[in-house]
Amino acid sequence: MFPIGVSLIGTAVTFDPMSDANLLNRKWQLISVVVILGALLVGGCATRRPQTAPVMLRVMTYNIHHGAGLDGKVDLTRIAELIKQERADIVALQEVDKGVRRTARRDLTAELASLTGMTGIFSNNFHFQGGEYGNAVLTRFPVKRWSNHHYQMLRTNEQRGILQLVLEVQGREVVFLNTHIDSRPDDVERWLNVGEIETLTSKHAAKPVILCGDFNTQPQGRVHERLAHTFQDAWTRVGEGDGFSFPANGANRRIDYIWFTRPEVLIPRKIWLPQSEASDHLPLVAEFELR
Repeated sequence: MFPIGVSLIGTAVTFDPMSDANLLNRKWQLISVVVILGALLVGGCATRRPQTAPVMLRVMTYNIHHGAGLDGKVDLTRIAELIKQERADIVALQEVDKGVRRTARRDLTAELASLTGMTGIFSNNFHFQGGEYGNAVLTRFPVKRWSNHHYQMLRTNEQRGILQLVLEVQGREVVFLNTHIDSRPDDVERWLNVGEIETLTSKHAAKPVILCGDFNTQPQGRVHERLAHTFQDAWTRVGEGDGFSFPANGANRRIDYIWFTRPEVLIPRKIWLPQSEASDHLPLVAEFELR
């Protein structure tokens, strides 16, 4: 019988099928090939970078009017139920009391955090009725650090500020800002506040930033126009209709906003205004894809 030639990964092997020694050699050579191929496959998988799946997150901004609804009753349960109903991951709250006489010295942030199962961060902007009054954030994501910045005020009757958080969203840092700026007819103080917001945001140029709050300005004003140089207006990008959020019973003004930066990383998918009588404002909710 003639010898048979077999090529194993570029190596020619000749054997006599009637020879036990050749059969044994062929067996070991085949095993070696399998082992080598397996090692190459494992090595290729190990060096391939895993694909990072997009993260979907929902953001809400809500001026809660110290928890008082259109009926005048302070009822945090209906606010908490609304947050859970909308499946919000991060909530910016304005007009929040802590230890204030009108709300029976309650800590509204702590109560809402307990009712929703979220982490609550409160920032005091000024002392009021024996307690504190300011902004708060509820979040399902870990808080890496936070701070509160008091604006330079032209008038001294109400100090205002901006609450700043750095959140860890599935391994990525997202900066979350919450503010409530001046409500007087002239926009001089709002204009000044926007300059400070721009300075704060410039420190986080490499990270996506979400800015929420009650800005007491409408889209046709110069304050909105200035903000639009630094941020994207989520309602302008994906909203439908007028976006009116105030007053809750017959809204005719768009003064509550969700702004964002880095649109190549943070992509708004939809935004809406849930109907509620839990405050004198309507809440505003946006869903983002974080790439």
